[in-house]
Amino acid sequence: MVERDFFLKAAHKSLAALAGAILLAALGVAVAFWTFQQIEEAAAVRKHTNAVVASADDWLSSMVDAETSMRGYVLTGDELFLQPYLAVRDGIAPHLQQLSKITLLGASLKHLEAVKPLMDARLAHMAKTIELRRNHDLPGALALVRDGQGKQLMDSIRVEMRSFLRLEEGVLAQREAEFQDSMRHLFSLIVIISLFAMLLLLAFAWLIHRETQQRLRNLVHLETQHLLEVQEKTNTQLQQANTTLLASEESLAVTLDSIGDAVIATDAEARVTRLNPVAEELTGWTQAEAVGRPVQEVFHIINQETRQAALIPVMDTLVHGTIQGLANHTLLIARDGSECAIADSCAPIRDRNGQVIGAVLVFRNVSKEYAVQQALRDSAALVQTILNTVADGIVTLHARGGIVETVNLAAEHMFGYSAAELVGKNFSLLIPELDQDQRNGSLEYYSASDEARASGLGREVLGRRKDGSAFPLEIAASEMWLGGQRYFTGILRDITTRKQVEEALLKAGASRSSTSAPNACWAMPRRT
Repeated sequence: MVERDFFLKAAHKSLAALAGAILLAALGVAVAFWTFQQIEEAAAVRKHTNAVVASADDWLSSMVDAETSMRGYVLTGDELFLQPYLAVRDGIAPHLQQLSKITLLGASLKHLEAVKPLMDARLAHMAKTIELRRNHDLPGALALVRDGQGKQLMDSIRVEMRSFLRLEEGVLAQREAEFQDSMRHLFSLIVIISLFAMLLLLAFAWLIHRETQQRLRNLVHLETQHLLEVQEKTNTQLQQANTTLLASEESLAVTLDSIGDAVIATDAEARVTRLNPVAEELTGWTQAEAVGRPVQEVFHIINQETRQAALIPVMDTLVHGTIQGLANHTLLIARDGSECAIADSCAPIRDRNGQVIGAVLVFRNVSKEYAVQQALRDSAALVQTILNTVADGIVTLHARGGIVETVNLAAEHMFGYSAAELVGKNFSLLIPELDQDQRNGSLEYYSASDEARASGLGREVLGRRKDGSAFPLEIAASEMWLGGQRYFTGILRDITTRKQVEEALLKAGASRSSTSAPNACWAMPRRT
């Protein structure tokens, strides 16, 4: 309650000081506005007086130019000297009349009225002189110039105009003094208002300072209590965060330890931060020994064929922020010098802003896999070698569509096609009769029975070589399944020689039968 009363009193004082400053500023603005009006009026009168004086000077200069032009013409008779006179002659009288209109002083106006008849007389005198000269009466013109009347008229005009100018200049000096006096008053007013405003501002600032100090003392007490409460809550939250972090660390450690592949994590400087047990086993480094070391010191890899150091994908991952992998035939050199073939991948570790803050390297021992693959390759090479050494042609094709999959070397020689020319083509290219009876190149019709395969017998067909020639074949087909797809393997044997032998035997038998007893009978067995 006391604090509230204090704030109310301080607010009232502040409002009073602010109201006084506003009133003082309003008064200063009003006085300044009035002073500015005075200055504007004085400036307008001064400007007008300057215009009157300048106009009078111009008019007097026009009269002098006209007189000088007239005298030059009289003396020389040259019309060029008369140009200034002609230029100002018609404007002299209107100029004087205009000057009379803008003159505000009555005394000045009297001098202008006195000048008017003198001007008319002088202009008439000059016109007469010029007329005589134009009529080639030089003596008469010179006599008018020398008689003194023109000079007396000009002297009288000058006297009147000087009196006019003195009056106008006096008014101008008076206006100038009034203008300077108004400026001094304005300057003094500005200085006084500025001093008062400064004093009010100082007082207002002192009052605000005192109020602020008291308010700060009160707020410090309240803020201290609030900070104590916040600190207590923060400590509780930190304890909870530490508990959560420890649980997360334990979960991460358990997860890494349970992964079957080796895992190495690094920071943004490619220094090791974590190894799981599999990585410890493959590298020969323990977690405690490896942490903080450069990854290339712990993860030492070389190319299996060249025995040169291989590029660790961690570097490219940290630079480009992309997933990288190892090249094939990479060996990991353990700390004890043992070697094993590995395959790995490396991915960036990013923070919540997407910045790369490290990398995780996952690899595994693929020595056994490489050994199995090599064994498979050796087995495939052995099978291919055996197939290439078999005298019979062997063709593998898809059961659906009869598309050739593989051929051996004997089949290439038998038909005159290369393997590249046959693979992907329909088997009916080699056995034309497969296009008949809607067989679509399938060998299912020619599948040999178990008994026929046991006795080495197959079906006889006609084959067609690349050059278009036909020859007899014996074909035996068998079915197999690979990768869920059905295939046929056809074993082809060229029986051209056998056919020729059979035909020779048949001819020989027919010849003997014609000379033997009519009931005798002999026949050759024929394979079907």
